[in-house]
Amino acid sequence: MPTDAFRSEVSLTVNGSPYRLPLDHRTTVLDALREHLGLIGAKKGCDHGQCGACTVLVDGRRANSCLLLAVAHDGAEITTVEGLRGAADGEPHPLQQAFLERDAFQCGYCTPGQLCSAVGALAEAEAGAASHVTQPGAATGAPVTLTRDEIRERLSGNLCRCGAYPHIVEAVEDVIR
Repeated sequence: MPTDAFRSEVSLTVNGSPYRLPLDHRTTVLDALREHLGLIGAKKGCDHGQCGACTVLVDGRRANSCLLLAVAHDGAEITTVEGLRGAADGEPHPLQQAFLERDAFQCGYCTPGQLCSAVGALAEAEAGAASHVTQPGAATGAPVTLTRDEIRERLSGNLCRCGAYPHIVEAVEDVIR
């Protein structure tokens, strides 16, 4: 069987720029970002979707990019940590600034995934998506107030081997105040 039978051209918009990539059908979004586009912010930690180091935003929702086949996301808009922006061009995203101010990282390996996950978690809470710890009486569809418990729960899929969790929660709290 010809090798072209196992490849397809995939269109992705990554950090606002369009790309057409001829990819093997087994290529994950993570590998497309790192190996084909040179965007190395998202990390390959466990390669099983358990650590969150590879978290990116896909069509505005956070996802473990190591579990996503690129061909299944043809036409998707992907935002990586490199694409997070502040209000002014060249300015860091407010979460990036808060992570710096709160020293919310140590080795930094998990930080890109933590940042993308936090951006997604803030958007989910604003849209009214409940988490496991959201109070049962909360109004459906109303923005969810992000308490420390909410923040911890929503970011629980992102592991930090250095244990910077308290500072990560504080950084997210700084942004929502």
